[in-house]
Amino acid sequence: MNTLVTGGSGLVGSHIESQFKPSRKDLDLMNGEDVCDYISDNKIDSIIHCAAKVGGIKANSEHLGEFFYENTMMNMNVLEAARKTGVKKVVSFLSTCVFPDKANYPLTPEQIHNGEPHQSNYAYAYSKRMVEVQSRAYRDQYDCNFVTVIPCNIYGKHDNFNLDSGHVIPSLIHKCYLAMKCEVDFEVWGTGSPQREFIYAKDVGELALWTLQNYNDSKPLILSPDEEVSIATIAEKIAQCMGYEEHILYNGKMDGQLRKPSSNTTLRGLLSDYNFTSIDQGLQETVDWFEQNYEELRK
Repeated sequence: MNTLVTGGSGLVGSHIESQFKPSRKDLDLMNGEDVCDYISDNKIDSIIHCAAKVGGIKANSEHLGEFFYENTMMNMNVLEAARKTGVKKVVSFLSTCVFPDKANYPLTPEQIHNGEPHQSNYAYAYSKRMVEVQSRAYRDQYDCNFVTVIPCNIYGKHDNFNLDSGHVIPSLIHKCYLAMKCEVDFEVWGTGSPQREFIYAKDVGELALWTLQNYNDSKPLILSPDEEVSIATIAEKIAQCMGYEEHILYNGKMDGQLRKPSSNTTLRGLLSDYNFTSIDQGLQETVDWFEQNYEELRK
C-alpha cells in the first residue's frame, strides 16, 4: 500500500513506517488542492491522518480560535481530498478530549456527542469531534472506508517539549531538566492529583498500522492501556529517571479534569495479546532520548 502519513515527523507519525511522510514544506494540509495533487501524483491508496495543531492545557486555553480553525481546515481537506481521489482507507486520529466534561466512566465511543467538552480545550475538542462526524457522513453517503481512533495521552520520542505548548509529560521532562540545570525547584502545574492514561508513541504507531490493516468499523476505536497514573506519580518517575533528588513543587493552578478513564474493551476484544510498553520503560526511553537530542528537539 502507498500510505500517506500526515504529521510524519511528529510524535505519532515518526513511529509509523512509510515512504510518504511529507514535511509542511512538501505538503500544505491547509490547502485542499495541494492535498489532492499530492495524493494523485504519488498514487496514495491509504492515509493515516495524525497531523494536528496540538498543545497542553495552557496552549489550548490561550489559542482557542487558532486550534479550532487550523485543525478543522486540515481535517476537512484531508478527508475531502481522500474522497475525491478515491483513497481506499483513511485512519484519522481523535483525542480523549472529544468526550463531554460530564461523562460516564469509563469513556466509551457512544458518549462523544453527549455534552460539552471541558472548557479548557473545547475548541480543539469540537474540531476533533467533527473528524468523527465527517468520517461517518462520508461512509454513509459515499461508502468511504474512513475510520477513527481515540488514543489516550501519548508521549515519547519526537514529542514537543516546549514549556508553554507541550503536553504534560514532555513539559514535565523539560521542567525537571531545567530545574536540575538551574538548581531550582521542579515546579509542576496543578496539584498533581489528576489521573490520566498514558500510551507510548511507539505503541500508537504499531496500533495505527494494525488499525489500517484490520479495523473497518464506523465506531471510533479507543487506544488505551489498562491503568491510570496520577500526574504526581509521573513527576516523581521523571525525577527518578533524570536523577533529580530535590523538592517537587505543585503550584495548585488549573488541574483540568480529575479523571478521564476510557474503555479499551473493543481493542482488547480484537487484540487481546497486545503488550503495552510500561510507563517506567517508556519514560526512561523518552528521558534518555530527550537528553541525547536536547539541542535539536522541539522545545
